[in-house]
Amino acid sequence: MSEYQLHCLAESGNAYKAALMLELCGLDWSSILVDFPNGEMRTSKYRQDINQFGEVPVLVHKDLQLSQSGVILNYLSEKTGQFGPANKQEEYEILRWILFDNHKFTSYMATRRFALRFMKTGDTEITNFLGDKVKNALEIVEKHMADRDFIATPTLSIADISMCGYLYYGDELEQNLGSYPNINAWIDRIAATDGWKHPYDLMPRAFPD
Repeated sequence: MSEYQLHCLAESGNAYKAALMLELCGLDWSSILVDFPNGEMRTSKYRQDINQFGEVPVLVHKDLQLSQSGVILNYLSEKTGQFGPANKQEEYEILRWILFDNHKFTSYMATRRFALRFMKTGDTEITNFLGDKVKNALEIVEKHMADRDFIATPTLSIADISMCGYLYYGDELEQNLGSYPNINAWIDRIAATDGWKHPYDLMPRAFPD
């Protein structure tokens, strides 16, 4: 059995954050596919045994079981000494951007993608509202990346790994990223990191192609 096991599915950008961190750190890990289409995460067994929130990712390491991607990223950084802060100031900056990601970036982007891509809602007042929020968040990041290589520190950190979670899904985002050259240069920079893989090459899919 692998040292680390990750409950995940390739369609989840939040799960991708954890999977990418495991891969970039060169850890011995394996994936456990969660049957999202058939409602596994809504079952009482999953909520009792795996994650009370009914979500992925969930990382299992020895006797420890962790949920929430930001917590998992921080744990793996502390365990490996990789992609973390060099000092307290960097620690706060990394935390600042992970919180921004969870509240203002991934949250809107993921919800909108799920509605349009998987629920097939078409454009609605809600998806349009979320689209405006996504554009605002993208503009913040685009401006921030104008004179730097990475989000929070001089080199790749868990803040970048958190922030980029949904940005490699291409057309599935239903969001044109072509007008954000700084963001595109940044995600290309991350993708050039040794060990990087696309989410669909890193985890099993829950939905058919």
